[in-house]
Amino acid sequence: MDIIAGETGTILKNWTGRLRVALVYPNTYSVGMSNLGYQTVYRLINQRENVVCERVFLPDRSATQVFPRSIESGRPLRDFDIIAFSISFESDYSHLLEILQTSAVPLTSRERSADDPLVAAGGVACMLNPEPLAAFIDCFFIGEGEALIDPFFDRFDPERDRREMLKVLAREVPGVYVPMFYEVQYHEDGTLRSFTPVESVPAAIERGYARDLSSAVSCTAILSPHTTFDRTYLIEVGRGCPHGCRFCAAGYVYRPPRFQSLEHLKAAMAAGVALTDKIGLVGAAVSDVPGISSLCAAYRDADIRISFSSLRADALSPELLETLRQSRVKTATIAPDAGSERMRQVINKGVDEAAVLSAAETLVAEGIPNLKLYFMVGLPTETPADVDAVVTLCKRIKHRFLASSRTRGRMGEITVSLNSFVPKPMTPFQWAPMDDPEMLKRKIKRIKDGLKRIPNMRLHHDVPRHAYIQALLSRGDRRVASILMGVLRNGGNWVKTLKSSPVNADFFVLRARKTDEILPWDFIDHGISRSFLENEYHLALKGKASPPCPMADACRLCGVCT
Repeated sequence: MDIIAGETGTILKNWTGRLRVALVYPNTYSVGMSNLGYQTVYRLINQRENVVCERVFLPDRSATQVFPRSIESGRPLRDFDIIAFSISFESDYSHLLEILQTSAVPLTSRERSADDPLVAAGGVACMLNPEPLAAFIDCFFIGEGEALIDPFFDRFDPERDRREMLKVLAREVPGVYVPMFYEVQYHEDGTLRSFTPVESVPAAIERGYARDLSSAVSCTAILSPHTTFDRTYLIEVGRGCPHGCRFCAAGYVYRPPRFQSLEHLKAAMAAGVALTDKIGLVGAAVSDVPGISSLCAAYRDADIRISFSSLRADALSPELLETLRQSRVKTATIAPDAGSERMRQVINKGVDEAAVLSAAETLVAEGIPNLKLYFMVGLPTETPADVDAVVTLCKRIKHRFLASSRTRGRMGEITVSLNSFVPKPMTPFQWAPMDDPEMLKRKIKRIKDGLKRIPNMRLHHDVPRHAYIQALLSRGDRRVASILMGVLRNGGNWVKTLKSSPVNADFFVLRARKTDEILPWDFIDHGISRSFLENEYHLALKGKASPPCPMADACRLCGVCT
């Protein structure tokens, strides 16, 4: 057994008489094992007595191993009945093809026979738009694992004719999408004309949705020092976010937001503390969780380090601040996302400048010496004045930061993280165009020049060309598969591939979509009405904000709760 040294909680099963599943994260071990969703799926599948699930990752480039093998038994992918990819980021799509190729598994679904493993894929990237991968995947899991895993494995039979079995799954398990059962046609201008079933399967794919998360809190299944978080026990405190930032897909595909009860979180904390002194509370809106302050207060005098995946600038309670201080946090993060008040109205951020400045001052006063600030450039309706406002706000934050630091006799550092805006499916900005990379470079340079002479302030920014590729993969349709094949042939060289490809990538990235256009992901039913997203888009273009999700069963605003 090739188990990573230092792991706690690895699940080992005998293969005899069991269905064999390779759960593949198409990135390295340290990245994959830092993903709580991946670990949760691993645990849920292995809870089934008739299934053995083993982990597989992209081999380290420096390692002698040239093809992927499972962590638990060292077996190659071809030994498994199912190869199930867990995909969080579009940037891992090319890794998926690389893993299949080096494992001698036919790349496309139509090339595979009954002797080949079934290739499946799930994860948040697939929930948004699976179409760029449609040619390579036999079936997708659209939705949350808690709602999909048991119904799928209750019906899966490796001895049955594959096509007939996939029909049963597509018909009977909401959230299972089999691309081969659907036909796509296009208009002469390249836009989608139709997306229709060619078999007796649902015309729309209803997401798998776990209405009640309290049956089992998602926590770290395997504790390892070889991850980004280094033996941190992760606990999911909730799923979704009520604030409705218009750029954030998680705020829409996980509607309505669900929070774990304080009782369940206390039990999860106790389980984690028994294993390690590092606890990570994970969620899109950790500071919104009912009772989060009292949960943290319960460990005020314990030698426990508690970290948070996200805290809003306007929700820093004394208990949360005390937890940060006690946990010896050296850097706190604030995400204004935009520099001007106008742009924060456009994106529906719901946090004003006063809250941002107050948060910066308070965090430093509580003994946290360093700040990290998140901003985006290229947002819809952005003007040069909005770009300059990022510099202005950073300077104001630095002024508060400096004043608060002086009282403590210690000067820390501010890191500004600048990211290119990528319009995402299933959000109000799904119709918006993306800025071209040259425009984004100019905006980044403008901010960089404005901040370069400010002491104790550093700027990190993404690569606009990489953001362009992310937009292509998140907004593309089935025709993007040929580009992915080209990247594989060209050894990962995206520049060469895009230059030689007959598919025009700009068509998917830089073009504004009409609101009556059929979008590649329209066949997925997340419960949100299209008219709601369209109305939010029009409000954004007018610079008007919307109230947060009320999380009430009687609400009929977005359509999810009807």
